[in-house]
Amino acid sequence: MPYEPNKSELMKNLLKLEELGQFLLAIVLFNQLEYAWWVFPLCILLPDVSAVGYLVNPKVGAWLYNFFHHKLVALIVLFVGYWLSIPLLTLAGIILFAHAAMDRIFGYGFKYSDNFKHTHLGWIGNNNNVKH
Repeated sequence: MPYEPNKSELMKNLLKLEELGQFLLAIVLFNQLEYAWWVFPLCILLPDVSAVGYLVNPKVGAWLYNFFHHKLVALIVLFVGYWLSIPLLTLAGIILFAHAAMDRIFGYGFKYSDNFKHTHLGWIGNNNNVKH
């Protein structure tokens, strides 16, 4: 009998394709800026510094992490940078947007305040999305 993916798998793949499209859009936008190509890979993981909030407690960690991984925040930063002609701010918005899309491609979502691995996309590292 041939393998047939369930509806949940199909939806996850559809969402990953959407995030991939957004990540590629961020690369196109980055290429409109006057930065060397290596700046993008150098900066792409910088939003994860926001996880430092977990050193305080999970609630602060989740809030800080979610703020810096929210695409609306990224778009506001990008548009303000563009509007005010501040290339570094525009770059920051593009990096925030690209990073959020990249995270979601790999299954990392917004964090709940109970556990770093508990996200709106399920539990990180658990294909069945069941808490260990």
